Amino acid sequence: MNDKALCRSCGSQDLEIFYEVGDVPAHSVLLMPTRDTAVSYPRGDIALAFCSNCGFIANVAFDPCLLEYSQQYEETQGFSPTYGAFARRLAAHLISRYDLHDRDIIEIGCGKGEFLALLCEIGGNRGVGFDPSYVEGRLNGATRHPVTFIKDYYSEKYADYHADFFCCRMTLEHIQNVDEFVGIVRRAIGQRKDTTIFFQVPNVSRILRDLAFWDIYYEHCSYFSVGSLARLFARHAFDVLDVWTDYDDQYLMLEAVPGCATSAEEQRDDILDLARDVITFQRNCPAKISKWKEQLRSIRESHQRAVIWGSGSKAVAFLTTLRVERAIGYVVDINPHRHGTFLAGTGELIVPPSFLKEYRPDVVIIMNAVYRDEIGKALDELDLSPRILTL
Repeated sequence: MNDKALCRSCGSQDLEIFYEVGDVPAHSVLLMPTRDTAVSYPRGDIALAFCSNCGFIANVAFDPCLLEYSQQYEETQGFSPTYGAFARRLAAHLISRYDLHDRDIIEIGCGKGEFLALLCEIGGNRGVGFDPSYVEGRLNGATRHPVTFIKDYYSEKYADYHADFFCCRMTLEHIQNVDEFVGIVRRAIGQRKDTTIFFQVPNVSRILRDLAFWDIYYEHCSYFSVGSLARLFARHAFDVLDVWTDYDDQYLMLEAVPGCATSAEEQRDDILDLARDVITFQRNCPAKISKWKEQLRSIRESHQRAVIWGSGSKAVAFLTTLRVERAIGYVVDINPHRHGTFLAGTGELIVPPSFLKEYRPDVVIIMNAVYRDEIGKALDELDLSPRILTL
């Protein structure tokens, strides 16, 4: 492993590895049809490195050849009422702020297409979505407005697709060469100064401060703070209009337009704060991992029935980092497309909430605190009162 690799955001060699996890599943939300498939799925290593020049954080051990984004990639959070309300609020904000009515919209990494459909339905727009994991028929006529989906990665070959608004949510963190990718988007926009872009990524500052090791997984090879995200887009002649956090500080949002910016020096002070957060994470995360290991061992040794609620990437990172066997009986998820499949890496069966009525768990571990009220209500409706632990 070369800890002097070039930063994929600014090109600097000022990288230093601060967190490593070996032998983790290369995919977290790819549907695993059997337990054998789940536990034997190809694995890779994580070595997070911090760039002291621009603040970008990357997995320098990342190998993109291990990934296989396809229709079996089941990433959607759209079955959650909590997430659905957030998505509608965000869509309404973007439509209002940028007058997205009767406009052409491109979404890069559109997933199953729910958000693009929202933008088109609420604003009366036309949309084109790019994503190899798109599945026909999942929207069930959710929009009356024209939306086209292309089951491919967005790249230079699609530069002739023009739009008034470019949207890219929870995708940039999956891309290794972020500098190259933002350059592709900037060249596709060209001189159309009235085009607006919107990017959403996980907020690495929150991950570091909360010691959230469960938010570090193989598909996410690139991590951004407010400053590092703004600097990346400024280097590609975007004028950054706003950068803010949302969804309990978990998501980082950026709005920008083509301009002449080449730097974002006014935001460089955040690098010192981020460097301190990196050191704090490096020093204190091992203790947090040990604490959770002891918690799971205690559950196992006391023969309590324990389940995890949420079968996404957090659950995979949580269990494969802790490596405590036979502590978790099942993993619960409200997404029906994941039911009957198995969690990558550790192989627990994914079940619907209704399964718990008979199983009657003693402990429920919630993978994301933002869903605490939603999950609590579901447990009440099942007449269950387990002990609840929340990450």
